[in-house]
Amino acid sequence: MSENSQKVGLETFHYDNTTVRNFLIATTVFGIIGMSVGLLVACQFVWPEANFGLQYTTFGRVRPLHTNAVIFAFVGNGIFAGVYYSLQRLCKARMYSNLLSKIHFWGWQLIILSAAITLPLGFTSGKEYAELEWPIDIAIALIWVVFGLNMFMTIVKRRERHLYVAIWFYIATFVTVAMLHIVNSFELPIDFMKSYSWYAGVQDALVQWWYGHNAVAFFLTTPYLGLMYYFIPKASGRPIYSYRLSIIHFWALIFIYIWAGPHHLLYNALPDWAQSLGVVFSVMLLAPSWGGMLNGLLTLRGAWDKVREDAILKFMVVALTCYGMATFEGPLLSLKNVNAIGHFTDWIVAHVHVGGLGWNGFLTFAMLYYLIPKMYGTKLHSQKLANVHFWIGTMGILFYAIPMYWAGFTQSLMWKQFNPDGTLVYSNFLETVTQIIPMYALRAFGGLLYLSGVFVMVFNLVKTARSGKFQPSTEAQAAPLMKDYKPEKSEHWHRRIFEWKPVRMLVWSLIIVAIGGVIEIVPTFLIQSNVPTISTVKPYTALELNGRDIYVREGCYTCHSQMIRPFRSEVMRYDPVDLEYSKAGEFVYDHPFQWGSKRTGPDLHRLGGKYPDSWHFYHMLDPTSMSPGSIMPPYPWLFEQEWDKKRIPAKIRAMQTLGVPYPEGFDQQAVADAENQAALISKGLELEGIKMSSDAEIIALIAYLQRLGTDIKNVEGVAEGN
Repeated sequence: MSENSQKVGLETFHYDNTTVRNFLIATTVFGIIGMSVGLLVACQFVWPEANFGLQYTTFGRVRPLHTNAVIFAFVGNGIFAGVYYSLQRLCKARMYSNLLSKIHFWGWQLIILSAAITLPLGFTSGKEYAELEWPIDIAIALIWVVFGLNMFMTIVKRRERHLYVAIWFYIATFVTVAMLHIVNSFELPIDFMKSYSWYAGVQDALVQWWYGHNAVAFFLTTPYLGLMYYFIPKASGRPIYSYRLSIIHFWALIFIYIWAGPHHLLYNALPDWAQSLGVVFSVMLLAPSWGGMLNGLLTLRGAWDKVREDAILKFMVVALTCYGMATFEGPLLSLKNVNAIGHFTDWIVAHVHVGGLGWNGFLTFAMLYYLIPKMYGTKLHSQKLANVHFWIGTMGILFYAIPMYWAGFTQSLMWKQFNPDGTLVYSNFLETVTQIIPMYALRAFGGLLYLSGVFVMVFNLVKTARSGKFQPSTEAQAAPLMKDYKPEKSEHWHRRIFEWKPVRMLVWSLIIVAIGGVIEIVPTFLIQSNVPTISTVKPYTALELNGRDIYVREGCYTCHSQMIRPFRSEVMRYDPVDLEYSKAGEFVYDHPFQWGSKRTGPDLHRLGGKYPDSWHFYHMLDPTSMSPGSIMPPYPWLFEQEWDKKRIPAKIRAMQTLGVPYPEGFDQQAVADAENQAALISKGLELEGIKMSSDAEIIALIAYLQRLGTDIKNVEGVAEGN
């Protein structure tokens, strides 16, 4: 006899709407903030002076603020709002603990606030999408555990035996994000807000993009797929198209996704076998990704007439379409011949924002339009305004993405164009920047449109809330689960093995996602041939190490790469004398790696010795004085602030702990060595008519820049030789 046919008493309970509302408010507020910062960033490409002459608002510091605000504040709060709402109803149980819900909400907001304070101040680990320093990393891990405990204990005390597909994705999200964050955040603290990555060079790059790619997969994708599986059937009044397809979608997606990270490092100094694994699994990823998209779209069969009028369904359809586009582009860009064109260009920016603006943004808006009226016991104030928002937002995506695609293709073609005599047509990198400034202006206009649509939504939702009364809880009734229940033989195998046993699903999800990470990452640590050493590569001097920290603090990696790929066009552009591309052994002392992912400015890996110290001095003071037309902002504070002497001994000891072969006792003489090298650079500048204190940060930065890429040539950088 089936469980539902048994006569058991009903239990009355109340769903928690307050926590859901709090997260909805947070996602809206931080969405506006994150998108506004993004608009500021976009404007700086057209008007570099838009940083207002402040060190706290330069692109290098504000871009991480934008990405963290949008990913972890806007999308993150959206995830939690959707999970807290849907999980209770799918489990027929109130969230396990009101206290844990409150700790989760306020803890997450404090993490966001700490990011908003520390990133503009220059406290950063220098790793894309993982820039927050170690105390905040620990806080993230703790709050994530609070969320997972609250979620999983709610599942355990559920009154619905069957775990709906949305919950599968929630479980996989929890275990995988925890694994990714912990592994990628291994750092050695120097003091309260300074640390060095435990990994170096190739290993750091591989771990970072294993994390970075799968942060997209398991923070921006899998939880939103869970929300899609819940809200599309609810909004359309149609059951999900295929249960069997959802099973294939889930297990194939979480297994394949985790392997694809190395496609961010094609033609880089990563071992070829790791690159090939990334390519193969990225191409395979297309199948489960599109399986999920089609499962969502086909759910609307018989309900397409509603899409014409219902703004919520419009947002959902475009969200799924953008998800399909982004997940088609990902495998496409992982093909080496395509990646050779797209990598480091604005094509990648377009690709990312089609997913971010279309998939995450539009699905979040649909969820807001669906939930606010329900929780306030009223109807949406205006369907017309919701439709206006939809069309403004859609136009914003188009005005953002299309110019960025155009800019990306233009960049790559100009970088690779040769004259008949074998010389580069556009040998001056700046020509490729000024050519696409109109595209940057259109991108900013698209961002403005998209943000304007959000303000229309806020007005609509505020009016909706004011017309109703918030219901802090919703009463519901359901029978408890029978302890002695025996499933019928006709029950689907997936239900019997996984869906009725959440602990088993959690464990197997962790095993499935861990396999790819272990196989890809561990060999680079254990097999020496994966990272060949170069005898001439030596540790940075104490002053150069300080200069490198300044480079990381200013976020220079957000515009400049340090990775010359083995292409004729790149070695001729960046190392025309020796024609050396970047080698894995050159980065063995780089904690963290600084290969970058975007070339708004030229690659810097062979910059050492290319220009005199005075060139770097004037370039950092006013980039247009050395590169007319440059969109790089000036850095006057580097000439006023002093490089850090107090922490040099601690930094050296940390590097020794990480395996950098400084001589024993070097920490005691490092400050004196740094002062001597700084004095030499300062005297060299004085010979060129430039008076500058040897304690200024610009001196340390010059020392680092002049060291870049010189070890492999067995020559000393200009800064050391002055």
